[in-house]
Amino acid sequence: TLVIPYAAGGPPDILGRALARQLETRLKQTIVVENKPGGGATVGGSVVARAKPDGYTLLLGTSATHVVTPLMEKIAYDGIGDFTFVSVVANQPIIMVASPALPANTLKEVIAAAKASPGKLNFGSAGAGGATHLAGELLKQRAGINMTHIPYPGAVPALKDVIGGQVQLAMLNLSATQAFLKEGRIKAIAYAAAQRSPLFPDVPTFAEAGVTGAESSTWYTLAAPKGTPPAIIDTLNKAVAAVNADPEYQKFMATQGVELMTKTPAETLTFVQHDLDTMKPLLKSLNLTAP
Repeated sequence: TLVIPYAAGGPPDILGRALARQLETRLKQTIVVENKPGGGATVGGSVVARAKPDGYTLLLGTSATHVVTPLMEKIAYDGIGDFTFVSVVANQPIIMVASPALPANTLKEVIAAAKASPGKLNFGSAGAGGATHLAGELLKQRAGINMTHIPYPGAVPALKDVIGGQVQLAMLNLSATQAFLKEGRIKAIAYAAAQRSPLFPDVPTFAEAGVTGAESSTWYTLAAPKGTPPAIIDTLNKAVAAVNADPEYQKFMATQGVELMTKTPAETLTFVQHDLDTMKPLLKSLNLTAP
């Protein structure tokens, strides 16, 4: 079982299901994908943290699951200590999109509108405490603006409200937004990455649009319950490496705006710990840490 702590249809679901199908071939095992959204991506995390450590229950985790929500709230598991990490599997930069009804078409115009009416502009995210939420908070901090955050249980419901005009802006992964961008149902404002996306080369980065230090992304790890035997973790790690080396899989993930990553279990633990060390001061500055 691969538990995805987000709603069906969003970027984590697309990535997780594609990964599951590839792992089935390498492991010669049927993999059932279960979506367990809610709790800032910790409902699914709780399921895996409590599971038998035999390698048959895995988690597609994110910073929200392992780092951010555990820092923000008191939850039923230790975001790092209750898991054995297999590998970092992917990274997805974030894009700011807007309702076609919003007069602003550039980041400069968004910032001007936000400064003219503090708190009036809303931005949606794929969940409180997730990377898309914090991307918006980081932008607010770097640009010196005030916008109201509207959390959603995944990218799909957030997009519906942006398209419908119920929320003016959203910070979401590119994979969730690209089809709607191409159809003109939403418009791109700026890309929260170091470089422009080859899928939308005309969309500037935040830095190009005048806001530096606001790069944000969603990373994904594959994790098992604490105590899973090292031999099983090693087998899973090798399977992930084989999947990420597959040319067809690489091609598909490129169309989703996904950067593939492969790390050893030890490197993955260091990677997640580094994110924890980075997120602590950011959340503290935003008064978002648990008392």
